[in-house]
Amino acid sequence: MTTTFITGANKGLGHETARRLLALGHTVIVGARDEERGVAAAAELGARYVRIDVTDDASVAAAAADVAVHEGVLDVLINNAGVHGPYGDPAELTGADALAVFDVNVFGAVRTTTAFLPLLRRSADPVVINVSSGMGSLAITHDPSRIESSVVAPLYTASKAALTMLTTQYAKALKDVRVNAADPGYTATDLNGHSGPQTVTEGTDAIVRLATEGPGAGSGRFIDREGPLDMS
Repeated sequence: MTTTFITGANKGLGHETARRLLALGHTVIVGARDEERGVAAAAELGARYVRIDVTDDASVAAAAADVAVHEGVLDVLINNAGVHGPYGDPAELTGADALAVFDVNVFGAVRTTTAFLPLLRRSADPVVINVSSGMGSLAITHDPSRIESSVVAPLYTASKAALTMLTTQYAKALKDVRVNAADPGYTATDLNGHSGPQTVTEGTDAIVRLATEGPGAGSGRFIDREGPLDMS
């Protein structure tokens, strides 16, 4: 039985990833900051809820301790929690704006990975999946044929570029853990006002693929639902 913890799993991509992995036989732990929404989502899915605020060290440590007591091991950690931050003209961006976005999208992944690493290392095949974005790729955002090139979201794109780089660095350093990044693509979620052309099921294809690969599948990769992506 594969045990999987997903942050930001009360809605959107996290919720759909939980649903799909449960259907595939995973034991899924729904991680969410909002307890009422997290409890409701877990009840709907048939999963267990654990509160986690990825911006708070104590909350992340408590979540890891909870999983240590109840499951004792973690096979897959999916760092899915994310925020988009301000769109458009960067003229009025502040340092506080940047800290708020990076605190969730990047620092949150660092906190959560660090806290859960001892539990992952109890697994025979530990996996970390960072939900990144093609919006963080220099190549993709400079390609006029891609919709990502038409969006101005300075902090979101910068944070996702950082998360993808973080993924490759962790993959180099953690030889005993497979660490990969997934690009959901332009998917209809709350993050974009449900404007994306993809369904949440399509948007979770890359995440589910990485969560269900067997040992030896590779580390340090960045993929979308079609396959490998340019990391530059």
